[in-house]
Amino acid sequence: MHNIGATQRFWRSLGFLAFLIFGISFSATAQAPLPIVDKEIHMGVFSCAGSTCHGAAQPWKNVNILQNEYVTWQRRDKHSKAYAVLLNKDSKRIARNLGLKSAETADMCLDCHADNVPAKRRHRTFQLSDGVSCEACHGGAGRWVGTHIAANASHENNIRNGLFPTADPESRAKLCLGCHLGDKDRRMTHRIMGAGHPRLSFELDTFTALQPAHFKVDDDYRKRKGSWNGVQVWAIGQAVALNTVLETLMDPKRGRDGMFPELVLFDCQACHRPMSGKKWQARSTVGLGPGRVRLNDANLLMLQIITRHIDSGLADTLQTRARALHKASQTSYGALVEQAKALHQVTSQMVKKFAARQFSKDDLSALLKGVVQFGLSGQYVDYSGAEQATMALGVITSAMRDTGAISNAQYSVINKALGGVYKAVEKDEGYDSRTFVAALRTAQKALPK
Repeated sequence: MHNIGATQRFWRSLGFLAFLIFGISFSATAQAPLPIVDKEIHMGVFSCAGSTCHGAAQPWKNVNILQNEYVTWQRRDKHSKAYAVLLNKDSKRIARNLGLKSAETADMCLDCHADNVPAKRRHRTFQLSDGVSCEACHGGAGRWVGTHIAANASHENNIRNGLFPTADPESRAKLCLGCHLGDKDRRMTHRIMGAGHPRLSFELDTFTALQPAHFKVDDDYRKRKGSWNGVQVWAIGQAVALNTVLETLMDPKRGRDGMFPELVLFDCQACHRPMSGKKWQARSTVGLGPGRVRLNDANLLMLQIITRHIDSGLADTLQTRARALHKASQTSYGALVEQAKALHQVTSQMVKKFAARQFSKDDLSALLKGVVQFGLSGQYVDYSGAEQATMALGVITSAMRDTGAISNAQYSVINKALGGVYKAVEKDEGYDSRTFVAALRTAQKALPK
């Protein structure tokens, strides 16, 4: 797993630690409707909480599932407290700033802080105050709650009955990003951020690793649901995140805010930095001069690293389209939409390409060096890029250890060397790219040759 202690300190510093870890099937289609818009009846956590179901105080022995999933969620998972957050003073202030009657009654807030399905899809045992509950991720249980405990139960049948396929990385990424970035049904906007909402960020494998696990990946799990290595999950998550951004840019209802573009899609530090800093640096992957409001291209940077290693032709096309997108963002909304569509055609190829690749030990070593080299060449000037690079380093080194590409002793040495990298991104408002690059250079010395 990752350097959990350092990573947890990093995320606590951002003030927002809400992650998901899942255990459902790759065999299901990635086109399954997200739980927020499925047509199923949502039963509420009461239907899962029995001591002989998922509410056992301790894991059971000699069974295929832990049986204490509900207890883990209730005691250790911040999603269970998501609704309660809407009652605190910060949420009340944000609601006032947005002109809302209250945070706990506004769909704008409930859509991500609870399982906010329409009333007609709520069973009598359903409670909105349960927060981001079981069915907010696993889908309305109206049909599958019975079939998943039947003697002839199968995972495929559960999926057909409405269980959401969270074990599939593409589906999981879309599920998480619905709140951690926003989608067509749940909008995260610059106005919400301006009202005081904490900054959002996401990386699929890191957030999964940090979440208190409520399943075990064993032979039975792999047989029923398949398995994925962390770098595959990371790569797929990056592609889905970028596609989500591009789809927002292409949607006039979401990509614009009056005469302005939707600024939540742009890099925060392009504007939110001291004028006295005088720290502007050119970035070859962007091609823009100083004083330009830049799109947040952190996921795009990671995809450039991945594709450069596994498909040089696709990497060239990606780089060309990326620069065209940045240039179009300074021209007109129409030009931006045109280039977003062109880039989307490229990135849409990537999910299947990454899913089909096993990522060998040589791949992992090359990607690790690629993430570092990209930073040393000046591509992590912005905090969001450095943040994604930091999580990527954790994902890749963990995968290298798990596959035997490096020993436990080597892993410990590398993690220690990465300490300075973690520290450099602990506070987004205090980020200094020079400090980050220096930490990368130090870490580079500990990497396997």
